[in-house]
Amino acid sequence: MRLMPWLHCLRGVVGRELLRFLHQRSRFLAALVRPLVWLFVFAAGFRMALGVAMTEPYQTYILYEVYIVPGLVGMIQLFNGMQSSLSMVYDREMGSMRVLLVSPFPRWYLLVCKLLASTLVSAVQVYVFLAIAWWYGIQAPPMGYLWVLPALLVTGFMVGALGLLLSTFVRQLENFAGVMNFVIFPMFFLSSALYPLWRLREGSHLVYQIAAFNPFTHAVEMIRFALYERVNPEAILISVAVTLVLLALAILGYNPSRGLMARKGGGD
Repeated sequence: MRLMPWLHCLRGVVGRELLRFLHQRSRFLAALVRPLVWLFVFAAGFRMALGVAMTEPYQTYILYEVYIVPGLVGMIQLFNGMQSSLSMVYDREMGSMRVLLVSPFPRWYLLVCKLLASTLVSAVQVYVFLAIAWWYGIQAPPMGYLWVLPALLVTGFMVGALGLLLSTFVRQLENFAGVMNFVIFPMFFLSSALYPLWRLREGSHLVYQIAAFNPFTHAVEMIRFALYERVNPEAILISVAVTLVLLALAILGYNPSRGLMARKGGGD
């Protein structure tokens, strides 16, 4: 096929996701309430007890609320990725996903378009949150807000691919909420989103090992370094590698001949 039909397909999938996001204002507010509660309430209470000493990429001693902003950015993307996958389960139950999957385009392309759409939605939410944080007094270097965009795209694809992979295992909509909680909270709390790794190591070596192995930790560090105009090659490499593996597994799961969807009736 020529290029234009592929672009029309991309525009249709992305446009549908953006329209759904605009019509669900409660989803936008919920995505902001969670990180803002952590920023305005918990961070203020933990400021004195959990002040963070000088560590990369920061040049001086920082307050706790400055440290957790990249982690809260990751929280927004993590919850949005899972919610986007929840919509996939809903569409599959309602039968509307058939319309998408029976198109002449390969399924890997349709899934990538879906991931791109959800990633763009999460990026909009992230920049609104960063604007509120800037107004609150937590200000990164001006170019950092541009540097962080590629990190947001990689993280969005990673958590979105994870959600797609999970959706291949869940047949009914009501079961997905439990799976989401089982994945989201361990990924978020057992990472460097709220506490630096060296502080976790002081508290529990086991928790430190789990957090260091957690790919979400590396995604958060990639965002943290990019927001302050720095590059963390290890975090980028691990995040990209995990994204590719999860995406490949999700595409395989939605393969009608070899994946898990084949054993579930092809999307019913």
